[in-house]
Amino acid sequence: MAATNGVWSEKILHLLRRMNNFYSTGSSRTRCLRFEIDGAQVGWVPPHVASLLRRHPQVFSPPQGGAVGLCPGLDSYESRSEAVDAVLRSLRQEDSITCLKGWRDEKYSVMPGCSDPPLMWMERAATSLFGVKRYGVHINGYTVGESGEVSMWLARRSRTKQTYPGLLDNVAAGGLAAGVGIRHTLIKECQEEACIPSAIAATARPVSTVSYTYEDEEGVFPESQFVFDLQLPADFRPRVGDGEVLEFHLLPIEKVKELLASDDFKPNSAMVVLDFLIRHAFIEPDSKAFYQELVSGLHQTL
Repeated sequence: MAATNGVWSEKILHLLRRMNNFYSTGSSRTRCLRFEIDGAQVGWVPPHVASLLRRHPQVFSPPQGGAVGLCPGLDSYESRSEAVDAVLRSLRQEDSITCLKGWRDEKYSVMPGCSDPPLMWMERAATSLFGVKRYGVHINGYTVGESGEVSMWLARRSRTKQTYPGLLDNVAAGGLAAGVGIRHTLIKECQEEACIPSAIAATARPVSTVSYTYEDEEGVFPESQFVFDLQLPADFRPRVGDGEVLEFHLLPIEKVKELLASDDFKPNSAMVVLDFLIRHAFIEPDSKAFYQELVSGLHQTL
């Protein structure tokens, strides 16, 4: 059993390291430029993106002191947003910028921290080009049986989703769009994705955040998820709503733990489920190797 637990922990640790690889030795972090607005850092610009921005001197100032910023004349929320959006729309035409092929027409706020006033908005698909912090809401839907056993509702993502098609996911989740509140996003996503009535969704409890930063060929992804636990009535069954989900499964916790160490989970959603298992003591330090590393890997500073 100890050996089995060790293998499980190793697989989860590998996931957490992958989702925090921006801080690993050999990452592009030392070569990235800080993205600054009014002297405040709001992101990281990878080297290949910095070279593209040089073509737009009317919007982006030349790199200086390890940072790239916006031209001084762009001094308002609206002017910054519109100028950068025009550049991004021109970059959409370039085959090398693959992330912009997933253009969503969704506006994400750009600010130093989640509690700071937004300095501009940016198209969601472009945020990785600037390493802009992205925020979302993830909901752990679960039930408690008469004898106290806990089961979790998981969603199977649609095979046609732009990202992570066909993988397991939380019962509902969604990105935090510019100007939209966290609780509003929670209720909206529950209704749209799982047909969970607002009266039930409103009982969800805010319990944690899960934060990480990773990089891949599309850029840098500093992300933080606001995590909610939602105990669903035993006789309630989520239903497919907006087509982003293929089907829902109600699974015992032991099966959820097993799947967590597979390649069948959307990575950041696996982290949210791991957080649930730790908080509810389904994972304990005496029985799981690397317990401290598992906890710390979920809560990295962006």
